[in-house]
Amino acid sequence: MNENQSFIIQSNMDKLLAVLFIVLLFFIPILMKKTVEPEKNVAIEEPCAITITVEGVDKPLPLEEYVLGVVAGEMPIDFHDEALRAQAIAARTYVLRTTDGGKRPIEATVSAQVYKTAAERKERWGKKFKENEKKLREIVATTTGDTIVYNDEMITAMFFSTSNGKTETAQNYSGSPVPYLQSVESPGEEVVAAEVERRIEMPIRKWNEALGSTWKADRFKSLQLVRNQTGRVQKAISTGFEMSGRDMREALGLASTDFNIAYDVTNGIVLITTKGYGHGVGMSQYGAEAFAQKGWTAENILTYYYSGTTIKKFEVDESECLKTPTLANNSK
Repeated sequence: MNENQSFIIQSNMDKLLAVLFIVLLFFIPILMKKTVEPEKNVAIEEPCAITITVEGVDKPLPLEEYVLGVVAGEMPIDFHDEALRAQAIAARTYVLRTTDGGKRPIEATVSAQVYKTAAERKERWGKKFKENEKKLREIVATTTGDTIVYNDEMITAMFFSTSNGKTETAQNYSGSPVPYLQSVESPGEEVVAAEVERRIEMPIRKWNEALGSTWKADRFKSLQLVRNQTGRVQKAISTGFEMSGRDMREALGLASTDFNIAYDVTNGIVLITTKGYGHGVGMSQYGAEAFAQKGWTAENILTYYYSGTTIKKFEVDESECLKTPTLANNSK
């Protein structure tokens, strides 16, 4: 092969490679289009589910499963259906507001809401577990998505066990006024609650330890309990002593801030009587039961205890939904 022939073959090869390159440039977009197009069908956006991360529980829980566990933990199963419905709606509202729609974890104790796992429910209900579980699931299901709103915003749905005949205001409890957490009458609780008034006999030594000061007979004699309009102790004043009713309740471990104090000098015993159980703000659970037994619906009960509110279905904000289901789960 001479030099001229070699040049011709090389020239033809270059032309062939150029043609192949042009062909590839033409077909690559078509091939890419075919591989990408099916992806469009896979990436269909679906509404994301809210899950709740409960401290001490291994996996995030679907919202409605969490609500079921709270109603079981917060109310006796033999309460009226409407009282249980009211509790379910209050619990759902509270967790959604407190966790910002499931973005933050929540405790499973009275510091937030008491949550009982299926195992704990089974232990509590024993042979009636299946019957009670079925009953409660059906009741909670009738409230699915229901929340309490004020001016179209979810409220902080505080609730407690038993009142002294009236609920407490947010202003008296925390110092901050909340329009829907006002004081209302809560009659009939003494009929449905096993215990409204309680009595404690506390040795003076334990009293002094709890309050971090030394009390003698003279200090008890000068003790004044300043009450607010709901009958609860707003502050306690004595010689060299002043404390809010709320702080005193917590320090002494009292059932409520509606308390009276007397001192038995002879035996060195402080006699304390209380009325009601809990902080007193929002819905009274035994009050809800009393109203339900009178024929009130869950909506009647809730809009009574939370002034100026309405019941509204909760809707997930799709703009905040994460595309990948695994990423949509909560984490601490």
